Amino acid sequence: MKRLALAAALLLSATAAQAQLASRITHYDVTKTANLKAVHDGAGTMNFGPLMTDKTLSTNFIFLHRGVLHPHGGIGQHFHNHCEEMFVIFDDEAEFTVNGRTSLLKGSVGAPDRMGSSHAIYNPTDHDVEWMNINVGTSKVYDAFNMGDDRVGAPKDAIPQFVTMHLEKSLLKPAANGGKVQRRRALSPSVFYTAWSYVDHELIAPGGDTGTSQTPAMSEAYYVLSGEGSVTVNGETVAIKKGDAIPVDLNQAKSFKAGTAPLELMIIGVAKDMAAKNEFAANPANENPEPLLAVLNKPR
Repeated sequence: MKRLALAAALLLSATAAQAQLASRITHYDVTKTANLKAVHDGAGTMNFGPLMTDKTLSTNFIFLHRGVLHPHGGIGQHFHNHCEEMFVIFDDEAEFTVNGRTSLLKGSVGAPDRMGSSHAIYNPTDHDVEWMNINVGTSKVYDAFNMGDDRVGAPKDAIPQFVTMHLEKSLLKPAANGGKVQRRRALSPSVFYTAWSYVDHELIAPGGDTGTSQTPAMSEAYYVLSGEGSVTVNGETVAIKKGDAIPVDLNQAKSFKAGTAPLELMIIGVAKDMAAKNEFAANPANENPEPLLAVLNKPR
C-alpha cells in the first residue's frame, strides 16, 4: 500500500508539474482578442491581444502581441524613448514605416523599431493581415508618443530605408549541433539598443530535436510558426502546435522536438542586463553566426 501511495504521489506531482508548464504556454486565438480602433491614431481597426506580458519573463521583455490588421487598418506613427519593438506580418504584405520612410514589405517579414525611431504599419489590402508585435525595454516600463499620422497614402520607397527581417526557410542553415535542425540568426545583437539580443528562425525536421541547452544570462520567447511537436522545460514536457508562445526564462533547461510535421520556431532572445548582452555580442559567432557555419561546413 505504501508503494502504491508513493507511486500515486509521484504521478500527481508529475501531472502538476506538466500543468504548471502548460499554464505558461499561451495559444493565439483571434476570437479571444479585442477589436480596437485608431491604435496610436492609426487608420481603421485591428484585433489583437497579449500572448506574453511584462510578468512572463524576469528580463525586460515587455510583451508579445498577436492579432490581425483589418483591411485598410493599421497602427499610426509613434515612438518610444525607453523601449523598442518590432512589427511582424506572416505570408502577406503591409506598408511599414520607420522614421517617416515607408515601404511595402511582403512575406513573413518584420522591421525592428529601435528606441527613438518613429514607426507605423498599414494594411492596404482588402483582407486581414496576420500581425505580431514584440516589445523590449530598458526596464519593465512601457512609454509611447503618438504623432497623429496614420500614414495612409504615404509615398513609398522601392527599397526599404530601414532594417528588415525575413523569415524564409530557404535562408536556413544546418544548426551547429547538426542532425535534423536548421537555424538562422535573422537579427543580431547590434540591431538593438536594449538588452534585446537576437531573433532566430529555426526548423526541426519530423522526429528531430534540438537537444537540451540552458543559458544563465539569456531569456527566450518562442513562437510556433508552423507544425507541431513538444517542448521540455526543466524536465516538464508539453505538446505544442502552430500559434503557441513558449517562455523560457534565465537558466531554464529547454529542448524542442518535432512531431510528424516539421516544427518551425521564431525565437526572441533577451539578456538579463546590458553587461550580459555586451558579452554575448562580443563573440563573433553570436553577432553573425552564418560565416562561422560556412567555415565549419567547408570541405577539408
